[in-house]
Amino acid sequence: MNKERPILQDLIKENMSAVELFQNQTLRPIIKMQHDLLISAFKNYIAKRKIDFLSLTAQKQRSKTKAIFVKDINYKNLTLGMIIGSFSADEFAHYSTTSSEYNKRIIQIVIQRMQDSLAEIV
Repeated sequence: MNKERPILQDLIKENMSAVELFQNQTLRPIIKMQHDLLISAFKNYIAKRKIDFLSLTAQKQRSKTKAIFVKDINYKNLTLGMIIGSFSADEFAHYSTTSSEYNKRIIQIVIQRMQDSLAEIV
């Protein structure tokens, strides 16, 4: 299913750095567009690893969610690929100049989005 990239209002401010501008113009809309895919992939991860997510308290679910992205490099890279795969050639060229910084930002945003969407996951 092809979704269009949403336009997020009120994220662009004056005096933003190039990194912040790329984050708010490109990364956040792509992550929002890929929300359903990210949720499905996370549910699949939990099921394959036989993690009893339902039995955890809400706080432990949040902690476990973050730990998955921090500890499982393969899953983290899969998630990055889901986002980077939606870049245009120009966006990818810009991303490549500071990929390490952008990767950190992507993962932080996705972790927060997953933690805020625990109701959809369980």
